[in-house]
Amino acid sequence: MIHVVSFENPRMAQAFVDYMASQHIPLKIHTVPEQQQVELWLNDEEHLAKVQHELERFLQDPTNPRYIAASWETGTTEAGFKYRNTLTLANLKAQSGPLTIAVILICIGVYFWLDMTQHLDVLRYFAWPREDQQFELWRWFSPVFVQFSLSQLVFNLVLWWYLASQVERRLGFGKLLTIFLVSALFCNWAQSLYSESNFGGLSGVVYALISYAWLTGERQPEKEVSAPRGLMIFVIVWLFLGNLGVLGNDIANASHISGLIIGLLMGIWDNRHTFKHQSSR
Repeated sequence: MIHVVSFENPRMAQAFVDYMASQHIPLKIHTVPEQQQVELWLNDEEHLAKVQHELERFLQDPTNPRYIAASWETGTTEAGFKYRNTLTLANLKAQSGPLTIAVILICIGVYFWLDMTQHLDVLRYFAWPREDQQFELWRWFSPVFVQFSLSQLVFNLVLWWYLASQVERRLGFGKLLTIFLVSALFCNWAQSLYSESNFGGLSGVVYALISYAWLTGERQPEKEVSAPRGLMIFVIVWLFLGNLGVLGNDIANASHISGLIIGLLMGIWDNRHTFKHQSSR
């Protein structure tokens, strides 16, 4: 048997197996629980060149309708793997990195501090710098740790974990730190133009991660960093409604727009070679 490829995402593995089955080339699925991977194996070396060619096409566009259609036509309920229960503390830790977890813990800690005291007591240390505080450098970033409601905390942290854990595991601690610092700085600065020092929230950074992960997934799906297109559409609609005033006056529209733009710009830069290759065809 010949090892073809390993996937961290079992659904991607099954989609490729189903597609190759539609081409009359069977692949075997072998799970590696200790490495959290799914391996695909080929019995007949005669088909290796065909499988490698189709694998390259699949990695470039794994959401293409032809793969979905193949799953409907050839897929069965007897899959070669079992989905793990991801709602465990051990698995959440395994799927995250130190920076992802640190931001979550800081936001939760600040939220409980905020809940037990007055807003001004917390903002005295975390708010965007006023004119006499410009050299207190942590203030350029610290507003992102302040979540004013439980719904804001949950929404931001769920999306932060989902996206930041992908970036940190696949692209590294340094890449996530860069995205966090750059997006926090620009989003806080943009919101300060409208709200002075009276704002807070991680949502601008989350918007940056959404656009960055979406573009990276579109351009280089083999990196396994992505955000669903539906999520990208949702945040754009949310931005549109926020700027119309439909969602009220407490929405940090400037921070959201800045985050989306910064994430796209960083994504374009990090994936610039894929645009060059496309334009040279």
